[in-house]
Amino acid sequence: MLEVRGITGGYEDIGVLHGVDLSVREGEIVGLLGPNGHGKSTLLKAISGIHPPSGGTISFRGEEITRLAAHEVVARGIAYIPEERFLFADMPVLENLQLGAYTRRARPQLERNLEMVYELFPRLKERRRQHCSTLSGGESQMVAIARGLMSGASLLLVDEPSIGLSPGLKRGVYESIERINAETGITVLLVEQEIDYALRLSERIYLLKRGRVEFEKPAAEADVDEIHEAYF
Repeated sequence: MLEVRGITGGYEDIGVLHGVDLSVREGEIVGLLGPNGHGKSTLLKAISGIHPPSGGTISFRGEEITRLAAHEVVARGIAYIPEERFLFADMPVLENLQLGAYTRRARPQLERNLEMVYELFPRLKERRRQHCSTLSGGESQMVAIARGLMSGASLLLVDEPSIGLSPGLKRGVYESIERINAETGITVLLVEQEIDYALRLSERIYLLKRGRVEFEKPAAEADVDEIHEAYF
C-alpha cells in the first residue's frame, strides 16, 4: 500500500532522515518507534507532503507521490493527524469535523462519514455543538482523528496520539484506533513513545534512530529490552 524508499531530508542545513526504507501493507497497524528527535515526525511529514523529502521515493497504491502537495496527498487517501492536533478552538466540534471533508473526493460522502465517526466516537456526537476549546485532551484527540477520517482516508498517519493524556484517556484513544482498524479496515502508521501500547496495537514495528531504520520486525517478536537499549 505504502512504499518508502531511500528517503532523505531535514530542515535547512540539518539532515534528519538518512535513507529510510519502510512499507505498510493494506489493513495493517504499523508502529514507528524511536527516541525523540530522531526523525519519526519528519518522516510522517514527508509522506503527507507537508515537508517533502530531498531524496528517495514515496509510493501509495502504486503511484509515486513524492512531490505531491499536501492537499493532493489527502485527495489520494492519506490523512496526517499531528501531535499538536491543530483544531479550530473557537469553532464547534461539528464544524471541525466538516472541515475534514473539504476534498472533492470526500464532500459527497460527508454525511456517511459523519455517521461513521459518531459511531466510533459517540462522545463527539454528544459534544458536536461545543467549541473545541471546551474539550478535554482526550476529546480533542478524538476530534483530530475523526477529522482525518472525514477526508475518506484509507491510510492514517497518527503522530503521538497519547501525548499529554492521562493513562485512562490514553487507553481510550488506543481502543479507538484499534476499533477503526478492525471495523473499517483503515490502515494505520502510528508514531508512539509509549512502547507497550505500540507493541500491543501493531502488527509490525520499525525502530528509527538517528534518521535510519535500526530494525523492522513483527511486534510479537519485539524485545522490549532491545527497544529500551536503542532508546537510551
